Amino acid sequence: MTAQGTAIAVTIAGSDSGGGAGIQADLKTFSALGVYGASVITALTAQNTKGVTGIHDVPPEFVAAQIDAVFSDLKVGAVKIGMLSRAETIEAVANGLDRHKQTNIVLDPVMVATSGDRLINPDAVGALRKFLIPRALVITPNLPEAAALLGCAPARNESEMREQAERLLANGARAVLIKGGHAKDADAVDLLVERGRTTRLAAPRFETRNTHGTGCTLSSAIAARVANGLALENAVRAAKDYITVAIGAADRLSIGTGHGPVHHFHRWW
Repeated sequence: MTAQGTAIAVTIAGSDSGGGAGIQADLKTFSALGVYGASVITALTAQNTKGVTGIHDVPPEFVAAQIDAVFSDLKVGAVKIGMLSRAETIEAVANGLDRHKQTNIVLDPVMVATSGDRLINPDAVGALRKFLIPRALVITPNLPEAAALLGCAPARNESEMREQAERLLANGARAVLIKGGHAKDADAVDLLVERGRTTRLAAPRFETRNTHGTGCTLSSAIAARVANGLALENAVRAAKDYITVAIGAADRLSIGTGHGPVHHFHRWW
């Protein structure tokens, strides 16, 4: 609970029919962290643990209608943004956030699924940079996503991670959490880079193939903690702790034959 009542977070993202990522992962994360979750669905995917077999985009005007319905009624504490595959949808989301004066925005620039399937049109990357990165409280790219946003090769070490995050700050981001999960080090190291300050967050790396929805879950955990009133650095630290345990517990689940999900409800079952 916040001082104003029930903490509410909204996810603006695509649906994962397999339940491990996207809207489904976000709502599970909100619930696990004691936050009421609402949603704006931007796309439907035909998807399971083995990959994405189809994407059906929601028309931008209906994305806008969902935004207006949710934000006109609910007192929203934070917004998580995930899969936005088209430039027109990105612009509709940006305009909707402005209409409803939302500033606690966690932007996860989802581009490729865990399976390797591409989830964004190439022309939408520029729209993401122009319309949403400057509006976000924090953006949470992994190494390939940061490279795609900057048009360069993925970072190979922490020094290059920091340099790329600083370039994203120069492009208008307010803060960047650049995630090192794709690196090969013993620890999974993320860097929270703000103007004039870098916070290093390290956690053990688990040997598991059940990592589907990791990025969605981390970004929605940050949004949940912000909705509960935490400052950004504390929200990121708490979210990192949550996703680390969720990955560590993933092998307690047996879901599908590909990349299974992390265990959102590891505290309960």
